[in-house]
Amino acid sequence: MKIKKQLHIYISTTVIALTVLFSIIIYVLFAEHREEEFQQRQKEKILYTLGLIAEYKELSENLSTIMDRHNIHDFYDEKMLIYDRNKQLIFKSIDDLPIHNSQQVLNSLSPANQWIETKEDDYDLIGVYVEREEAPFYAISKAYDAFGYTKLNFLQNILIIISLAITVIVLLISHYLSAKISKPITSLAEKLSDIDFSDQKFKEIMVDTTSYEINYLTEKFNELINRTKDVFAFQKHAVQHISHELKTPIAILVSELERAKSQSNVSLKDKVIESQIVNAKSLADIITVLLEVSKIESGRKLSVSTLRVDEIIFTAIEELAILYPKFRFEIEFEPDSFKESQLELKANELLVKQAFLNIMNNCIAYSTLPQAKILFNFNDPSLVKISFINQGTPIKKEEEKYLFHHFFKGTNSEDPTGFGLGLVLTQKIVQLHHGDIRYSNPSKNINIFELRFPLSKNLSILSPS
Repeated sequence: MKIKKQLHIYISTTVIALTVLFSIIIYVLFAEHREEEFQQRQKEKILYTLGLIAEYKELSENLSTIMDRHNIHDFYDEKMLIYDRNKQLIFKSIDDLPIHNSQQVLNSLSPANQWIETKEDDYDLIGVYVEREEAPFYAISKAYDAFGYTKLNFLQNILIIISLAITVIVLLISHYLSAKISKPITSLAEKLSDIDFSDQKFKEIMVDTTSYEINYLTEKFNELINRTKDVFAFQKHAVQHISHELKTPIAILVSELERAKSQSNVSLKDKVIESQIVNAKSLADIITVLLEVSKIESGRKLSVSTLRVDEIIFTAIEELAILYPKFRFEIEFEPDSFKESQLELKANELLVKQAFLNIMNNCIAYSTLPQAKILFNFNDPSLVKISFINQGTPIKKEEEKYLFHHFFKGTNSEDPTGFGLGLVLTQKIVQLHHGDIRYSNPSKNINIFELRFPLSKNLSILSPS
């Protein structure tokens, strides 16, 4: 069942049911009030009659006629019986209205049971024990409350009309409200049904609503869409990633093996081969990096250990020095004195090392000078900031927003090789460690990539949600 129809049914059913329930309660309460009020009037008339009996004892033969004339406008269709202490009838109204269970009511009356109320059809019947001037009396009154029933019937008709009117109004209003409330949900459902997940270019959905829940649901679904797009992109470009990340170590292997081939000195050749065994292991590490990222993309936990970030940097510099022996990296620390614990990270060594290699390769490729600077900043005790600074043509301001997109290469790139994927993978690795990466161009021909990692020792590093 559609939510619009459900809302329509729930709202209308609830309001109509409450209206009918309250109408019934009002009718029942008024009916009980009418009955109680009329019975009190009956009792008052009994007391009044007893007073007249005491006042006009000598007129006993004509007392009934006098009483009826005197009280002709009190009740419609009434019968009253009054008995003395011995339960002998001393007064009977001239009405021919029968009281079928008068004897049973009379027998039930006593000083201990002074009030009995019941009904005979629509007539109210009461039995009363009364003491007047130390003389006990028993009285039975049966009467029809014409005025009370008229008001009760009028109230009943009014409540029925009001209930029907409210029912019609509620049905119309609930139809309007259900359509209005369900509109953003229906719109969201229609837009979701239009999404083609086989097309990786699907856009984020937008729903025009002020509802917090719908906006929150839309926001979370868009996050899911973006996550799905990232996963699709990573899967689609896996070959390009592998090609890009394996390019450097393979180039090193080829270069060194060619050098070993030309060596006539066996000891030197063995030395080169030993070196390439290390490089081959490095190649295996890169493959492991890609596998780790693939596992994390599938939702697995990232394995971490405590390591020193400066040692990883030094290792990366040594590896790059084999391929680029003329390029030099300078290491600086700010401030000069700091705690060694500020160099310790809970991280995955292979992933972090590969992220550093990607940034350092970027420095080499886009530097106009054969040198770059790596600055460790410890001014913030909760973070370690590592800045990679090189001199070269900066990225245009309008291109900065695309810097971490797949296949993007700025107009400052003169190198035709590469797929523009290194920074994408670097950003992903940094984010997996709850850090972030930023690019800035503070002055002419200066490029800075700043990586920030939290230093909390209790940080639990998991795959992104």
